[in-house]
Amino acid sequence: MKYSEKELPLVAKKIVELAKSKVICFHGVMGAGKTTLIKALVKELGGAGNTNSPTFGIVNEYYTTTNELLGYHFDFYRLNHEHEALDFGVEEYLYSGAWVFIEWSDKIFSYIPEDCSNIYIEIIDTKIRNLTID
Repeated sequence: MKYSEKELPLVAKKIVELAKSKVICFHGVMGAGKTTLIKALVKELGGAGNTNSPTFGIVNEYYTTTNELLGYHFDFYRLNHEHEALDFGVEEYLYSGAWVFIEWSDKIFSYIPEDCSNIYIEIIDTKIRNLTID
């Protein structure tokens, strides 16, 4: 599906409807809009506060407006080895039952649940993206 930034709320709603699990892996080149889409998803799910990329901290936690855990956002871009994810207990997060949004999931491929949803974002031009869900 092709979309622009102003259509992100509708795209996020559709992803929530179509997701086959609460673990969602986002694929796309740097600057494709993975974090921007995750921000829209957090908002759609009732998230409170700021949403930003956890590039340096690896993981961000998000909460609802009633201070309940909503989920986790990972950015594994900086990982050098897959086993580094085990050092901070990635498996506990993946099987927590909370929403888990993962950027650069190919860095921890062995640990990703088989039933995860994959979202592929392709840059069409400066304002339009194409999204595929599997």
